[in-house]
Amino acid sequence: MLNTIINLSEFILLNLYLKVAMSILFIVSAILFLNMKSIANTSKSINTIKANELVEIIKLDSTIKLDIRYATKNNFLSRAVYKLSKAYLQKPVAEELISINKEVKSRGYGLLVFDGYRPWSVTKIFWDEVDPEKRQFVANPTTGSIHNRGCAVDLTLYELASGKEVKMPCEYDTFSEKAYPSYTGGTKEERKQRDFLIKVMEQHNFKVHPKEWWHFDHKDCDLYSILDVPFEEL
Repeated sequence: MLNTIINLSEFILLNLYLKVAMSILFIVSAILFLNMKSIANTSKSINTIKANELVEIIKLDSTIKLDIRYATKNNFLSRAVYKLSKAYLQKPVAEELISINKEVKSRGYGLLVFDGYRPWSVTKIFWDEVDPEKRQFVANPTTGSIHNRGCAVDLTLYELASGKEVKMPCEYDTFSEKAYPSYTGGTKEERKQRDFLIKVMEQHNFKVHPKEWWHFDHKDCDLYSILDVPFEEL
């Protein structure tokens, strides 16, 4: 009888050990699976990052006009942060912009670019020097800006006949709700021009910034790395 009780206890204990071992094995297998999945995703991400191919926009289309405010004192910092008055974008993004310029020409307009690729160090300057209450209008350097990837462009329209900038509900770099694409103020004509610009840009794989009618991010922005190369070295 005693032997039977001992054998039964050993069986129960062995069964318990097996259950614990199976649980540990399951947990280890799950961790290994998640790690392998993470490595695979990281590898995929690395493989999809494209090489930098920044190009100067006007070299692809000289009819695109420039007004590079950050190369002048005419900006929210009241000082120049660019040494050169140029605009760059990743080549596929720039080519998309050329197509848009051709399309708006048929409506009597041309594109007027305020900014394209922006070195990360300039984004850091903006963040550090802007009024903290206005930081919603500038990118956090911790995560970087789409401008740093060469996949964002700030622009508006100009009239081909007169060469004059088209009037929008507010000026470029206005840090208020007047800059929102959804802003209902301003004149009917100003809103019409703004909405036309947004519509044509979004038909060509750009998305307007929710707080800046002039700022457009290209859909492939995640395929490029954040850069901090000054214009002088491009």
